[in-house]
Amino acid sequence: MQGGRNVGFLRTFILSIATWALMVACSSSGEQPDAKMDSLVTAEWLSQHLDDPNLVVLDCTVMVEMLEDGGVRVVSGQSHYKSGHIPTAGFADLMGDLSDNESPFQFAVPTPEQFASAMSALGVGDDSRVVLYDASNSGWAARVWWMLRWVGFDRAALLDGGLAAWNELGRPLSTEPASRAASHLTVALRPELIADRDEVLASIENDAVSLIDAMPAAHYSGEMVMYDRPGHIPGALNVPASSLFDDSGRFRSNDELASMIESDRNARSITYCGGGISASADAFILTRLGFTDVAVYAASLQEWAADPSNPMKTASSQDRISQ
Repeated sequence: MQGGRNVGFLRTFILSIATWALMVACSSSGEQPDAKMDSLVTAEWLSQHLDDPNLVVLDCTVMVEMLEDGGVRVVSGQSHYKSGHIPTAGFADLMGDLSDNESPFQFAVPTPEQFASAMSALGVGDDSRVVLYDASNSGWAARVWWMLRWVGFDRAALLDGGLAAWNELGRPLSTEPASRAASHLTVALRPELIADRDEVLASIENDAVSLIDAMPAAHYSGEMVMYDRPGHIPGALNVPASSLFDDSGRFRSNDELASMIESDRNARSITYCGGGISASADAFILTRLGFTDVAVYAASLQEWAADPSNPMKTASSQDRISQ
């Protein structure tokens, strides 16, 4: 009788251990469809998950072309996408329906409904996971990532190193257009993620708000002019978007990035640049570092520098430039 009880106990014990092991394996594998995805993924991760049914990959490339007079112009990355993109990727057009093209400012934020509709047409739904990339240093992808957060969607990530990282891995490109069916993305708006001119102006005299300038250091200091006036918004800390990346085009480690941004992580932080693109890369990193109240001044210096009533200054000993 005692032996029978021991056998029954052992069977129960072994079954419990097997069940526990299965639960641990499932919870740690990262394969469950509702698992939260990290906001930054590698090309290796993407290669392994490319065929996941709920994964939507989007190419967000915008091309910057140098002009003979030394100026630059931006053009849609559609032709670049057509010449070769990550397989299954759709094209997220920041020069098209992902911006308000009626605005006098380039890359102006569209209405939440317009943005959600454009995302839905690309196959992004409430249950999707999204990986965003571009052919540059991820600023364009970061802008789409930020707008997804703005409309309440948190299941998106940037591809670390962008298209170059995919190519370095030796993975193939495709010239086939995406064939993903349209879905539905619900808007749960977070209006506090986008700052306007009035909030930025008020923040200059508010020590509880941190302004972060994502422009190149030479523009921040006043040594060069890219918009109507050189310099920066008074009180802003300069964290050039280019400084976020290492020589391979991948984001620096969190420890390195944290040492570059010495601000209160619980304070209101507003990033800006020229048109809200580089500012989105800074905002992406702030969010990854645990800053809890981050906004992007979407119109940025396109709007600010054009109005002489908005104060600007050049670098001084009172303004820190992050190197």
